[in-house]
Amino acid sequence: MAFPYLEAVVGFMILMYIFESYLDVRQHAAHKLPTLPKPLVGVISQEKFEKSRAYSLDKSYFHFIHEFVTIIMDSSILYFRILPWFWKRSGEFLVFLGLNAENEIFHTLSFLAGVMVWSQITDLPFSLYSTFVIEARHGFNKQTVWLYFRDMIKGIALSIVIGPPIVAAIIVIVQKGGPYLAIYLWGFMLVLSLVMMTIYPVLIAPLFNKFTPLPQGELRLKIENLASSLKFPLKKLFVVDGSTRSSHSNAYMYGFFKNKRIVLYDTLIQQCKNDEEIVAVIAHELGHWKLNHTMYSFIAVQILTFLQFGGYTLVRNSKDLFQSFGFDTQPVLIGLIIFQHTVIPLQHLVSFGLNLVSRAFEFQADAFAKKLGYAAPLRAGLVKLQEENLSSMNTDPWYSAYHYSHPPLVERLAAIDESDKKTE
Repeated sequence: MAFPYLEAVVGFMILMYIFESYLDVRQHAAHKLPTLPKPLVGVISQEKFEKSRAYSLDKSYFHFIHEFVTIIMDSSILYFRILPWFWKRSGEFLVFLGLNAENEIFHTLSFLAGVMVWSQITDLPFSLYSTFVIEARHGFNKQTVWLYFRDMIKGIALSIVIGPPIVAAIIVIVQKGGPYLAIYLWGFMLVLSLVMMTIYPVLIAPLFNKFTPLPQGELRLKIENLASSLKFPLKKLFVVDGSTRSSHSNAYMYGFFKNKRIVLYDTLIQQCKNDEEIVAVIAHELGHWKLNHTMYSFIAVQILTFLQFGGYTLVRNSKDLFQSFGFDTQPVLIGLIIFQHTVIPLQHLVSFGLNLVSRAFEFQADAFAKKLGYAAPLRAGLVKLQEENLSSMNTDPWYSAYHYSHPPLVERLAAIDESDKKTE
């Protein structure tokens, strides 16, 4: 008797939904707490705390509904074998268009087009509600309905332009790969990720946001001096118009080798009281670069990608696996989808491990900024970002340990203060 792969996958998905819902309930209870954590009393204003609490509770209620609908849809699609039915219908659609349904690349693209339409339709109500009700209610949403749909159309157009060549290449590699398939797939994805990292900020990101050079002045001079003191090869310093869509704030850096760029959200500049707070946030980001966190993360992703492709090569010819999910043929894309579902338990463990490492990196980057003399402005900047973004003030330890890639504010401030005490 064949192993019941489908039933095992759906069963685990439901178990994980129950476990994560339990964590969500714990976090929801933390959101309801009427008082600030002791370390934040006198640091965060009561007014901001109440606003943060209301925002967090709104998002929490919405999350419960969204996750419930998602698990019902996802498990039903698998259990009632909607995927093989949809695969057959996408082949029939090709015949209707007068195209060759036996061509796996055409068949796969037809299938993906249908999946994209379905996902857009099912996700749209939730996305609209999140953006124009929850985010708007709490003063974050700044985009119009026209801008929202324009972004969506641009995203679909990019998928149509970029997607087919990538899908076709993966199918050809799997069909011709032979014993070195995992290496070829990994090599292709490595090159693709490097190309995308190169062209995204230059060609794709400007389609959605306006990037302008940070004007000459004291802030620019301080950032350039900091970068120079660390030998960070800063080539360009941009401000992005994040305020056209949201009042959430951020800063990031990107680029290869000697061609690094830093991007500040205009909302970050507006929200921070002084230049020192912004420079402290940049010092934290440069800490990630100086301590090689970006490189370590990239290498970890490459190793995990290679292992995933290695696992896929072991099961891609398993007739029992495909038949368990209702397929009588073994298309490349379907094999990848099924494999992703079968390794969900491992993915959860890996995600948990990566979050642990990410939180350690955040503490290290904070400590790096502190060593540069930015302890006080970094502390003030972190508090300001927490306040302005109405981030959760009270966090459940189980929930944050499982979900958070960044430590809660209380822990970050405690770490900065602790290192202060050690130096006294």
